[in-house]
Amino acid sequence: MEKKESSLTTEVLAEVEKKESSSTNDRKEKMREEKISINGLEINYKIHSPLIWKKGSCVLILHGWGGTSDSWARVQKILAKQGYRVIVPDFPGFGKSKTPKTAWGIEDYANFVNEFIKKIRGDINEPFFLLGHSFGGRIAVKFAVTEPERIKGLILCDAAGIKPKPGFKTRLIFTLARIGNAVFTPKILARFKDGARNLFYIFLRKRDYMKADDTMKETIKKVLREDLLPELPQIKSKTLLIWGEIDKLVPLKYGYIFKEKIINSELIILPKIGHSPHLEVPKKLAEIILDFLNLKRN
Repeated sequence: MEKKESSLTTEVLAEVEKKESSSTNDRKEKMREEKISINGLEINYKIHSPLIWKKGSCVLILHGWGGTSDSWARVQKILAKQGYRVIVPDFPGFGKSKTPKTAWGIEDYANFVNEFIKKIRGDINEPFFLLGHSFGGRIAVKFAVTEPERIKGLILCDAAGIKPKPGFKTRLIFTLARIGNAVFTPKILARFKDGARNLFYIFLRKRDYMKADDTMKETIKKVLREDLLPELPQIKSKTLLIWGEIDKLVPLKYGYIFKEKIINSELIILPKIGHSPHLEVPKKLAEIILDFLNLKRN
C-alpha cells in the first residue's frame, strides 16, 4: 500500500514558504488554489504556472495514496519556473476534496480525471503530460490506455498497479483469515471478529486500510483487486519510469516489469531513494522530469 506522506510534506512546504517569503516581486510564476464541483463532489486543486506559458506545456500530476496536492509543492514550483503549467488535484477522498458516497475503483478515478480536465478546460490544453505516483500511477495507466491521444508523454513514479503473486506468508494469512471468519461466526465471539481482521491487515501491511473510513476501506479493496499488468502493453505514449532503488512499498522489481511491458519506455533508478522521490529528493526528481518534458515539448 502507498506510503503516508504528511511529515515529509510538512518539511517540504516549510522550505517552499521560506524561499517564497524572501522575494515575490521578481517572481516569474504564480500559484493559485481553486475549488470546483464535479458530480456533486467539491474538488480542491492547485495550479502553479509561469506568467506566460506555451501550448504543449501542461503537466497534470496524480498523487499517491495518503498524499495530496501539497505533496508535490516543491516539484510543482520547480517545473513552473521552467515554463510549465503544473496542475495537481486532490483526489476525491484525499486532502481538501470531498469523499465519494460509495467506494470507487480505478476506472472511477480515471473517469474523475476525465471530468476534471473538462471542468478546467481553460487552464489546461491537450495533449498534456501526465505524471502518476504510486496509487496515482494506477490511475495514470488506466487513463493512458483509454485516452492515448490526449497524452503527450507519460511519467510513472514508483507506480503501483501490478498485483503481486502471494507468497507463502500471504497465503497462510489469508487461509487463517478464512478460518477466522468461520471461527468468529458464533454471536458470542462476533465482537472479536473485526479486531482479528485488523490484525490480518497489520500482517499484510495494510495500515492505510485501518485508518480509512468505511467508504475508503471499500475503495482500497476495489483498487487492490484490479491487476493492471495485462493493460501495460496497450500504452502507446512515450513513457518515463522513475523508481527509488530501495522502495519497499512498490519494490524496484516492479519497475523492471513496467519497463518490459511498456514498449516505448525508459527506466531511471534513483540510488538509495525510497518510495517518495518527490519528498526525498524533489530537486533531483524535477531535473529528471524536466529532461523528459523538454525533449517531448517541441
